[in-house]
Amino acid sequence: MRVLVVQNYDDTGLGQVGAALDEAGAEIDIRNAHRGEAFPENAGEHDALIVLGGGQNALDDANYPYFPALLDLMRGFVDADKAVLGICLGSQLLARAYGGKNQVGGAREFGWHQVALTAEAAGDPVLGRLAGEFPVFQWHDDTFSLPDGAVRLAGSAVAANQAFRVGRAGYAIQFHFEADRKLVRGWNEAFAPIIAARNPDWIARFEDEAARHGPLADATGMEIARAWVRAVRPA
Repeated sequence: MRVLVVQNYDDTGLGQVGAALDEAGAEIDIRNAHRGEAFPENAGEHDALIVLGGGQNALDDANYPYFPALLDLMRGFVDADKAVLGICLGSQLLARAYGGKNQVGGAREFGWHQVALTAEAAGDPVLGRLAGEFPVFQWHDDTFSLPDGAVRLAGSAVAANQAFRVGRAGYAIQFHFEADRKLVRGWNEAFAPIIAARNPDWIARFEDEAARHGPLADATGMEIARAWVRAVRPA
């Protein structure tokens, strides 16, 4: 199993998705697109595609001119019946790729928040075994409308579209299920000035919130990660 990972920002990390891929013996091919590293034009050499998050918005082609090619690549994987996972910014890009409208700002969530599954998620191979509502880490300002033909899988009080599926295994997931407490602690250090400017009390309350929400969020996130990896090569 060979998985292409497109990074859009420094210090994002695969977190629990990386752990699930390691369990499956996957070969991970990481391309730092935001640093000018090229990525393939098509899905021919990989079994799946992961597009990670970032601080930019999904419409910022002026500063990230590779975005249109990345949209084409995401569609190419889905059209080839290969698994795609877009997380946070990656989910917003997948929405854009399939005609959803990107909303910049107005949907701010940071920290552990509740996400609720839709009725359509009950039969989904990746999210269908989860509890109907669960805490998970969030860090975003933007959101998107659901593309035509997509299956809406989850929402929250702030962002109605938290997850959807296109095709067999093209998943857009706004929330950071990959971010277990270990990864979030790393983000606390890597992005300390950004976090302090926007959430000045975060570090003071982090350990309490991590203790209250982290165990269930981590377990749920790992379940999602393993289920998506199984979808790369369905039985």
